[in-house]
Amino acid sequence: MQISAAQLKVQLVSFAREIGFDSCRVAACNAPAHANEFREWVRTGAHGEMNYMQRGEEKRCDPQNVLAGAQSIVVVALNYFHREQAPRRSQTAATGCIARYAWGDDYHDVVAAKLDKIDEFLLGFGGQQKCYVDTGPVLERDHAAQAGVGWHGKSTMLIDERLGTWFFLAEILTTLELPPDDPVPDRCGTCDRCITACPTGAITAPHRLDARRCISYLTIELKSAIPVELRPLMGDRIFGCDDCLDACPWNRFAQESRESAFRARRSTAGMSLREYLDLTDAEFRALFKKSPIKRIKRRGFLRNVCVALGNAGDPRDLPALERVAADPEPLIAEHAAWAIHQIRNRQKQAQPQIV
Repeated sequence: MQISAAQLKVQLVSFAREIGFDSCRVAACNAPAHANEFREWVRTGAHGEMNYMQRGEEKRCDPQNVLAGAQSIVVVALNYFHREQAPRRSQTAATGCIARYAWGDDYHDVVAAKLDKIDEFLLGFGGQQKCYVDTGPVLERDHAAQAGVGWHGKSTMLIDERLGTWFFLAEILTTLELPPDDPVPDRCGTCDRCITACPTGAITAPHRLDARRCISYLTIELKSAIPVELRPLMGDRIFGCDDCLDACPWNRFAQESRESAFRARRSTAGMSLREYLDLTDAEFRALFKKSPIKRIKRRGFLRNVCVALGNAGDPRDLPALERVAADPEPLIAEHAAWAIHQIRNRQKQAQPQIV
């Protein structure tokens, strides 16, 4: 039976919600609104070591280079917000902060499984699709804003008045022509809390982010040594940073996610920094199996842990740091040596001065 494009869209939105998505909206498959700004951002080097941004530049600026003949971009959002569990911070050892999105299972796997179902649904109506969850060359926030999923916050994060900023985006490019949704107005007003909350000043102006200073970039995307001048600003953050999200007033309306896979596990909420330093490569892979943290490997994670201990640790952490200062991985050893120096400096400053 033939159905109209409008009827198909109604069925699609209903199906998307049925399989767990919190929002499903449609944009026409046009060039993203900020393609020129993206090109300039890359030209200035603000993307840092994220070379894939430059490699995929032409595709990101024209979705027809991703899927020829695409007519529509279906944008879905999945809420990942879970409130903090009962406090589990150790009284005897420093602990680290992990961005809320990484508390539980890897969102790539969780969302991709749902996208496969939407792809199959649209195939039934003759559509050809390309599906992405933070993995493809698309400027997803531009398309999501065009579809009315939310508006561009000054932090560059997308804001939905129901979900706040706590949601994952995914896109389905399809050859089916579906009625597009309208954008929603920017409702940030004069608020600049996200800008002032950034610990490293990475949000250089409204809607402008220098990734090279962003803690999420430094702890995840950066594969080399963290710049020494930025290390003290990172505090106890060991994977990502939620400061600009936590500061957003729209998040006071956030509701608990229906997706239990995103709940915190012991590896992300119940371990001290010192315990992480004891992990072998095999133990790291086992501990963070099915977690987004696995992507930065032991070398990147322990690098971050060492920086956090340099900022938040005390003399009781020195034996563990001294062990990893002899680690065969140079990246870990160098950051451990820096942390030891930081702790010993604090120790000296805390000693009473004899007059």
